Amino acid sequence: MDGFSVTITEAVCLGTSIALSGICYYLYRKSRATVDKLDEINTLLMFLNRAYRRGQSSRPAAYHKEAPHFNIDKKLKDILKVTPGACLQYAVIEGAVKPVGKPLTSLFQKEAVGVLQRYMLKEHRLVWNRLSSTWTDSELVLHQRVNTVPFVLVGADETTIKVLSPLQASGLNMEITHEKFHQVNYGLGDIIGQYLSGEKLKGQLETEEMLKVGTTLTGIGELILDTDGTLNLRPPSNNAQYFLSITDFDTLRQEQENMNLWWKALAIASALAGALVLLWLSQRFYQHLKVRWEREEMRREFERLRAEVPAEPEENYIENACVICLSRPRDCVLLDCGHVCCCHSCYTALPQRRCPICRQNISRVMPVYHA
Repeated sequence: MDGFSVTITEAVCLGTSIALSGICYYLYRKSRATVDKLDEINTLLMFLNRAYRRGQSSRPAAYHKEAPHFNIDKKLKDILKVTPGACLQYAVIEGAVKPVGKPLTSLFQKEAVGVLQRYMLKEHRLVWNRLSSTWTDSELVLHQRVNTVPFVLVGADETTIKVLSPLQASGLNMEITHEKFHQVNYGLGDIIGQYLSGEKLKGQLETEEMLKVGTTLTGIGELILDTDGTLNLRPPSNNAQYFLSITDFDTLRQEQENMNLWWKALAIASALAGALVLLWLSQRFYQHLKVRWEREEMRREFERLRAEVPAEPEENYIENACVICLSRPRDCVLLDCGHVCCCHSCYTALPQRRCPICRQNISRVMPVYHA
């Protein structure tokens, strides 16, 4: 690729599109694996139901054909007992939240109690964007505190499943128990200073979220039967995604499906952008080769025509010396301007195909015919 170079802008665009498409494709594959895992649960439950019916005459109440999840009851232990290792690597559980010991009390609503509590203080300000000449919102977390107590999910017959490592779970959107915005008041001097600095402090947002006692919670993770007979839900040991959500299973799965489609669309868009950049570079490289082919054709044509021209006497070299090298005779006519000012060797070395006298574009060259 002699003489052909990729600009910084083209390199940045190509590298960015490749990196983004790779990242988005990785996230798409990861979310696709999560959705596939959720879809496999129904098949797994059908297998467990058949295994359970080999020892029982009736179908287990824990199995529902219309929704791939377990109800928490005493027969759940029977299902796990017929499972190798007394463990389900990926199962859906729904039950009511109940603390093991003393629950957490809301800082702002004394009657609100729960098992998870997140307190957050955010600073909101406006920052002047010089590129778009607008004020843009900016957030900064000043303080965040998360409190938790051990809790279980309770079924209809008081069977419980202990939830382990809840802070590692995804999709846990808790109920907002308190939200207040503390607006800042300014004087004239403060306002002038803000315009000069390019930052306006709007105020601070104080929020508290809680997972309240009695909330119906959907958990998706590894379900195990411990040696002491207790049921535990924990993060999957096979690196599958761990979920705790106040929505039902179908809603949670649809959210993951939408996220999967979103990453897929971003991956395709990034790949198309990269393909367009490659197409542009290919077109530029083809034009570069085309110019080289045309120049080579012109050089061969010039050599052929110059061979037919009688050699100029040596005493005329100094009089007709090339204006560039001053050592060889002027042996070519630059068209379309018609100037005879350089030798063919200097013409081929010109960085741009422009006449050194008048700066017009050179369309072709012809050898000089001396009378």
